[in-house]
Amino acid sequence: MDLEEAIINKRSVRCFNKKPVNIDDIQVLLMAAVWAPSGLNNQPWRFKVVNEEIRKERLAGFTKYSYIIKGAPVSICVFLDKTAVYDREKDIMAIGACIQNILLAAHAMNLGSCWLGEILNKKDEVRELLNVSPEFELMAVISLGYPKGIPCKVSRKKMESFILR
Repeated sequence: MDLEEAIINKRSVRCFNKKPVNIDDIQVLLMAAVWAPSGLNNQPWRFKVVNEEIRKERLAGFTKYSYIIKGAPVSICVFLDKTAVYDREKDIMAIGACIQNILLAAHAMNLGSCWLGEILNKKDEVRELLNVSPEFELMAVISLGYPKGIPCKVSRKKMESFILR
């Protein structure tokens, strides 16, 4: 799959089959993540992999999209390491690039993924559940697994609507 095809055809997957995700595949996704660009190469991201049923169930309780986390074999919680920050805005953008790398790599590996942001409303509770110290701030949860069915096609606005003149 070439890059353009991956970018255009990647979809958020919210329903997964029960097939587990191999730990080696998770390592590949995390390797893709850490190769994202960051200002001063500070690499401010940290990860917590959640694949135990009890912990997934409790994590799911912190979002109105609980069915996504419950149904996914694994979720990756992405944190900002506040001790590595040199410019908060730039570091948050870098984490966005890190997350996009995970999503695209997952798609290339025939895995489905969904970037969950609404859970940030309970980021302190998530951090406590996962026994993560306060210097780490939750930025997103990415649920992963093998898709159950084929995601819907979507469209985009015309290109000229994005260009400022």
